[in-house]
Amino acid sequence: MFDTLFTQPSDSQFNALQPRKAVIIGAGQVGMACAYSLLIQNCFDELVLQDLATDKLEGEVMDLVHGLPFVAPTAVSAGTVAEEGRNADIVIITAGAAQKPGETRLDLVQKNVAIFGKLIPDIVQHCPQAIVLVVTNPVDIMTYVSLKLSGFSSSQVLGSGTVLDTARFRALLARELGLDSRSLHAYIIGEHGDSEVPVWSHVNIAGMPLCDGGWPGSPRPDDPRLTRIFQETRDAAYEIIKRKGYTSYAIGLGVTDIVQAILRNQNRVMTVSRLVPGIQDLHDVCLSLPTVVNRQGAERMLQLSLTETEANQLHQSATIMRKIIEELSL
Repeated sequence: MFDTLFTQPSDSQFNALQPRKAVIIGAGQVGMACAYSLLIQNCFDELVLQDLATDKLEGEVMDLVHGLPFVAPTAVSAGTVAEEGRNADIVIITAGAAQKPGETRLDLVQKNVAIFGKLIPDIVQHCPQAIVLVVTNPVDIMTYVSLKLSGFSSSQVLGSGTVLDTARFRALLARELGLDSRSLHAYIIGEHGDSEVPVWSHVNIAGMPLCDGGWPGSPRPDDPRLTRIFQETRDAAYEIIKRKGYTSYAIGLGVTDIVQAILRNQNRVMTVSRLVPGIQDLHDVCLSLPTVVNRQGAERMLQLSLTETEANQLHQSATIMRKIIEELSL
């Protein structure tokens, strides 16, 4: 009887009890929005924040620690990947030059490639099993850079991609239709940026296609109302930056959604950015398409049937990304 009660746990049981650990590199507005959202939703047992601005970093950590009595226990600390962050489950990169008013995400490329050249080797050395989640813009390019510099598998390195764009798209559509945004399916694919693509052919409510389908009063994809909704989706970041200087809250929530899908092995379909494995005849480029996200990271992309117009727009998005990649020294 006592032998039964005190049997030694298996290796898999020990692994299941290992603390969930993450490092966020970059404690700016986006990094701290991610940290706060992850903390209040009890995603990790250990959360390490890394930033070059050490005084600000320590202040941010102190502020979070003072709130711990209100949430589930989490060990929050300032540190580095090489020390406190060793063997993290997930490394989230938000570090990089901030996007300024009037500046596109692609304008940030050269600045941020140089920054990543210093960050990625530490991750490879000290967190070789981690899932690397890139949030820094331009996120598709920086995801590609991270993949090439790390040598990790294509599933192990993913970007936040168009997860936020898709959320904005659904929110604006839901407002127009008078619905809860969780009650419709709609995707933005391609670049997280100016060449992103709305997949109107697959927008549906309760299985009823919105365009040319079963939804009452179905509009055509070129309906002016839909054009306006997409433009508002695509330009949302510019409008927010013009008003408050940066975006933060929504991407923090989006990153938390991705993290939960990874940690909980949810096999959730999300429009994260990862290396496209020949789908839609696209190669050697990171873009967002519906992708199964689980404990392996961005495990596999799904083949989405597109109209000719949508497919052409996606290829144009990929062409823009490829031209930028070809100018990089990796």
